[in-house]
Amino acid sequence: MSTSLVGFAAGDVLAQKFVNDDGAPYDPMRTIRLGSFGFLLHGSTGHFFYGFLDSKLPGTKPVTVATKVLIDQTMWNPIFGCMFFGYLSAVEGKSWDQYVTKIKTDLKTAVMGSWAVWVPAHTINFAFIPPSQRLLYINSIQIGYNIFLSFLGNKKADDGEEKKEEKPLTRYQIFLAGRGGGGAETKLVAYN
Repeated sequence: MSTSLVGFAAGDVLAQKFVNDDGAPYDPMRTIRLGSFGFLLHGSTGHFFYGFLDSKLPGTKPVTVATKVLIDQTMWNPIFGCMFFGYLSAVEGKSWDQYVTKIKTDLKTAVMGSWAVWVPAHTINFAFIPPSQRLLYINSIQIGYNIFLSFLGNKKADDGEEKKEEKPLTRYQIFLAGRGGGGAETKLVAYN
């Protein structure tokens, strides 16, 4: 659990210092929220999930490794994403509706982003890393992945109800729209 705390806290510090370009000052409470998620949820649930997976699918044969990766990425990954966004929503005092909006807008991105990192990482994990060292291996890779999660977890969720500001069209844009020319960006109403 300690390595999960360090991994999530370090990932957030790196995200705030090197990824976020909003000009906001460093937010230590954000790091505490991410670190506490690692300590309270990720470490314990990861330990039990991977232990359970190893008990039901022992061995390192290619078909076993592929099955473990498939279960991890199609079952555990979305559950983990819901836990992650749910925890952040709870500790930030957000409403159930805000949590649901966050899931609708960002869970798919989190799951698909995970595939780029965790499919190859878990292939190595399940094939070569001893079960007793799996969570430590995962947490070492998790630092880099947590930069992405920190950014995504702290990004404002767009509920899709925000109206775009209309701008008047130029006469040329209206002319092109009437002719059917000007490409897909030319419509009778232009948006920001």
